[in-house]
Amino acid sequence: MGRPGRGLRMKVGVTVPNFGPAATADSLRAWAAVVEDAGFDFLMVGDHVAATPDVTAAYPGPFWEPLTLLGYLAGVTRRVELGTTVLVVPYRDPLLTARSLAGLDQLSDGRLVVGVGVGWADEEFAAVGVDPRRRGEITDEYLRALLALWSDDVVSFAGRHVAFTDVDTRPRPLRRPHPPLWVGGNGAAARRRAVRFGDAWHPLRTPAGWLAAVGLPGLRAAAEEAGAPVPALAPRVVLHPTAELRPDDDRLTGEGRPDQIRADLDALRELGATHVLLDTHRDAASAARDDHAALRAIVEDAAGWLAS
Repeated sequence: MGRPGRGLRMKVGVTVPNFGPAATADSLRAWAAVVEDAGFDFLMVGDHVAATPDVTAAYPGPFWEPLTLLGYLAGVTRRVELGTTVLVVPYRDPLLTARSLAGLDQLSDGRLVVGVGVGWADEEFAAVGVDPRRRGEITDEYLRALLALWSDDVVSFAGRHVAFTDVDTRPRPLRRPHPPLWVGGNGAAARRRAVRFGDAWHPLRTPAGWLAAVGLPGLRAAAEEAGAPVPALAPRVVLHPTAELRPDDDRLTGEGRPDQIRADLDALRELGATHVLLDTHRDAASAARDDHAALRAIVEDAAGWLAS
């Protein structure tokens, strides 16, 4: 997927909407088939674990738990990579998370990509017993624990929020040190976290032109300050085709006429993006009423004009 450009080929993926009344098992299986058959490189699903009012206001239920769903989708696909956009790290004990992700990676023959983030829904944090004011420090510690658990067969770890001794971590990720870690978020803290822990920075739904003007200079500055390499760029952008031309000062990347969206992807390729994730979600109202078949038709149509 994606037109040839300078440098390495840029992979293009699609979000599978794992929420709302249309998100049935049959519909989710059909989504996976469309993504794979249309030639996209990967699919990703979102994460919420508690249907609190702040969550359902943005993402109507039911909301499928992502690791369970990815296990299901791994069984009905053969080629596409599978990932999270993004797994909210503080919600899950890192021991369980490391084992679940390693199992997914093994059972999918090494196709897992782990997008991670700190979360935002205060009521959901309360439901899972985590202080949202400490979500950043918990995320950092849990990421350190995950990387430690994937580093050897027997691991000990001591931190402020979690500690364990001589844990047998098998099975571990398949044929590589760990699944690719994409650190989500648009702010300075997310960029610093991406430099520290990530294989890629995964900014989410950014305004047109923002990455070139603000995001990437900030990422390079964070890497320079840390004395570390600049992580890869793997953004999530909207897929909102329109009949009318949209002005750049009033649109998100991936929004507008097909020629504008193609130009956005070309610009991301020129910026060095290794992956771009196309997100069909608009708002809670549309998710509550949308027919998944219609959204899949947009994705299939986009596959044609993106490859032309």
